[in-house]
Amino acid sequence: MTAKGRRAVLLDRDGTVIADPGYLSDPEQVELLPHAADALAAFAHHGYLLIVVSNQSGVGRGLITPQQAREVHDRFVAVLAQAGVALDASYYCPHAPDAGCSCRKPQPGLLLDAARGHAIDLQHSIMIGNSATDIDAGRAVGAFTILVRSDENAEPQAADAVAGGWEEIRGIVLGQTLDHA
Repeated sequence: MTAKGRRAVLLDRDGTVIADPGYLSDPEQVELLPHAADALAAFAHHGYLLIVVSNQSGVGRGLITPQQAREVHDRFVAVLAQAGVALDASYYCPHAPDAGCSCRKPQPGLLLDAARGHAIDLQHSIMIGNSATDIDAGRAVGAFTILVRSDENAEPQAADAVAGGWEEIRGIVLGQTLDHA
């Protein structure tokens, strides 16, 4: 815990922690990315809260029902639990991109809600995501940002660090933990 609050690892979900088949509506398609659970368990062990902050525009676009979104989330939590990982919280934006809400990343609303709800010091926290919107939201609140690289995602110079997968992310985050200890 810092003088201002608790540290958190803020996580995008689809394409970051789990595979992203596009507008995930089937709970059976929830699949953790390699080494994600081990890394998340290590972060929790080092005192980080684990908080998901995820845009789910499929709901707002009418492609996924709220019930399907809940079922996917429940399966996600169960898969993590089977791997020995418990999330501290999850925040989702169900709005379509043109809704003008403050919770849809790159707006920082989800991160600010998490900070208020869990006494998080965002400037001593880490935002991990696979898109420019994730990185922009993290930067907006002063968090250290890590971009999970894929073929089609954001320009790497926008993030504080770039990783090719969870083993690399683990090293970056634990390096940050040691630097801030």
